[in-house]
Amino acid sequence: MKLSHPRALLAALVATAACTHTPVPNAYPSSPSGPTKPEATEVWSPVPRIVTPGATNDAPPSDAIVLFDGTNLDQWVATRDGSPAGWSVADGIMTVVKPAGDIQTKRAFTDYQLHIEWRIPTGITGSGQARGNSGIFLASTENGQQGYELQVLDSYGNTTYVNGQAGAMYKQSPPLVNPNRKPGEWQSYDVVWTAPRFNADGSVASPAYVTAFLNGVLVQNHTPLRGVTLYIGTPYYKPHGASPIRLQAHGDPSAPISYRNIWLREL
Repeated sequence: MKLSHPRALLAALVATAACTHTPVPNAYPSSPSGPTKPEATEVWSPVPRIVTPGATNDAPPSDAIVLFDGTNLDQWVATRDGSPAGWSVADGIMTVVKPAGDIQTKRAFTDYQLHIEWRIPTGITGSGQARGNSGIFLASTENGQQGYELQVLDSYGNTTYVNGQAGAMYKQSPPLVNPNRKPGEWQSYDVVWTAPRFNADGSVASPAYVTAFLNGVLVQNHTPLRGVTLYIGTPYYKPHGASPIRLQAHGDPSAPISYRNIWLREL
């Protein structure tokens, strides 16, 4: 049958859809239904395992993997060649040594909860991206050449592109708000990372997601990523599995930043 009029074509398409549509049960009822006894909706097992919280909310709980406790860099290696991490450690703090390059964890992770604290030095100089720049790659991929970067930067009164300020997933998702503290004060990230999943043919089964709090304030709310974070170009996905976490030694000329109290819970 030939349908030359657009209205007739639309009517035919609607009729076809109505004939082939299979009703889907309502998974979200709009009114109460079902059992009338409270016991019918009580769940008693499996019982959640006990985790002892830290003495404070920033202290590692009993099931945490401590990645930096202020004493050494035994959990870290140089990204470029796997040699011992070359950053400095003093007074419970690790400080970036820019000529030593990025460092990353010896272990690889998939999904996790991460706590990490960082500090821009007092008297920081420079502007924009050349002011206290670093980054936390929540998964370091392609032999440390790519990954998914949560930006670290002095964003206290320092103007730059919004998807490159602290709290941003670099060049992809600006932070919801700017809760940065001034240089010289410690800042904290609390992150929930869900790694991407890939099908057997390499296609994306589900993207990476990140939820992040900066200084206790939500800045990324279950944000889906379009792929690795790039300085230039379009994000893309390349299949990978569990990956290390990488800390960036950025090449800007400003004074190096510091990190402390890093721990992780695998999910």
